[in-house]
Amino acid sequence: MREAVWGYGVIVLSLLAIGIIWFFANVTNTDQHNYNLLKETTEAAMYDAIDLSFYRQTGVVRIVEAKFVENFVRRFAENADLSNRYKIEIFDVHEAPPKVSLRVSSANSSNVTGEVVEFNLVNHIDAIFETEY
Repeated sequence: MREAVWGYGVIVLSLLAIGIIWFFANVTNTDQHNYNLLKETTEAAMYDAIDLSFYRQTGVVRIVEAKFVENFVRRFAENADLSNRYKIEIFDVHEAPPKVSLRVSSANSSNVTGEVVEFNLVNHIDAIFETEY
């Protein structure tokens, strides 16, 4: 009978270990996805927001703030994970020279042991548009 109890104990501990590994892998993948999405979306939205007519007239690269915000939100929403809630905060957009500062927070919840665990992941980026002169 003692050997059977040890067998049940090993099975329960291994299931608990698998649950913990799954939880931390999910958090790590979510954070990496959010960071890469933020970085790539910011770069693409800055390219889309370049004011070409102003550049042709003066030779100075400038972005349009409203166009950047619109493109960023659209691109981010297209590629975001639907199982998370996101909060996008745009702190600073300089038109010339092009610079943006923004933060994306995501709230995620998990139900591993019957108890709902919520965690927040915050990614912050400051991006400067570089050009060759």
